[in-house]
Amino acid sequence: MSSFATDPSNTHPNAPQANLSQNPVPLLSNRGIDYCPLKELLAQQDFQAADRLTLQKLCELAGPGALERKWLYFTEVASLPDQDLHTIDALWKFYSEGKFGFSVQRQIWLGVGKNWEKFWPRIGWRSGNNWTRYPQEFIWNLTAPAGHLPLSNQLRGVRVIEALLCHTAWTSPLSS
Repeated sequence: MSSFATDPSNTHPNAPQANLSQNPVPLLSNRGIDYCPLKELLAQQDFQAADRLTLQKLCELAGPGALERKWLYFTEVASLPDQDLHTIDALWKFYSEGKFGFSVQRQIWLGVGKNWEKFWPRIGWRSGNNWTRYPQEFIWNLTAPAGHLPLSNQLRGVRVIEALLCHTAWTSPLSS
């Protein structure tokens, strides 16, 4: 198990400094993944770059095939380590003041009875019959609705996000 230390003094000036000292996010990984670059992007509130890096980190976790093709098969999601998903989620939640993260999306999804037609508009990925177009129509700041980020590619349907939202990480003892 690898752990990358967090340094509260090494953040962007606009990052939530007061909260940082109270709740630093430990950058833990079962697979030796370095989450420092993701932390830095999120601390700078560069949510679009952080979103792209999140997908890259998920692909790293899934293995060489996913990393090469730059997307996940839903069948690869179950093999993602709980600890790594918690690290990614905790970073997103911390630097978004609790608005973004997979666990936030899961809570909303469960709150709408796992109904995708209610879920998409709630998180701002769909309005009426129109899907939000990437990247220009997504909101890359804290004015976005809760659960808006991180994104997951819906071109192949809902199976990847469903696998992420059903992952054991959210029901394991590590869950907060």
